[in-house]
Amino acid sequence: MTTATDTDTQQDGLRSRLPNPAALIPELGQIGGVLFKATGNGSIPQTTISLVQLRAGQIAGNTYLTVLHTGNLRKAGEREERITAVASWRDAPYFTDAERVALALVEAVLTPNPHGERVPDELYAEASAHYDDKALATLVMAIGQVCFFIPLAVIGKPLPGLSPAEQWRE
Repeated sequence: MTTATDTDTQQDGLRSRLPNPAALIPELGQIGGVLFKATGNGSIPQTTISLVQLRAGQIAGNTYLTVLHTGNLRKAGEREERITAVASWRDAPYFTDAERVALALVEAVLTPNPHGERVPDELYAEASAHYDDKALATLVMAIGQVCFFIPLAVIGKPLPGLSPAEQWRE
């Protein structure tokens, strides 16, 4: 039987299958910094951004991203019920209408719609009712931010629970 301590010990010798991407592409740090600054402009709550990015990690099926964003939400003091309910947000009583629209948008962007547009006019209108132009553009950037990092997480397979600095010890 494997315990959490055994798993932690097993991870000590493991590494991401992709070498440090920031060392290979030095501009990555600048890109990440600009994306972080753009999404942190205060027009939407950081909690909304984190919920959206957690949902994106769930949709991508990536443990690294889900552990990262769950940890960020916990550090911010988010309630466990809300974190857990992100996967089933549609029937969960824990989210505001604005958060529901944000979660619907990230799902629409990342999930094919066999019946038409991914983001139909009705969803855009609902989002516009909850967010002004700057906030909506920021939400779009928050979705883009996590989408930028999904290939690194899915292809590079960083180890869940380790920060980039811990991931790629030089």
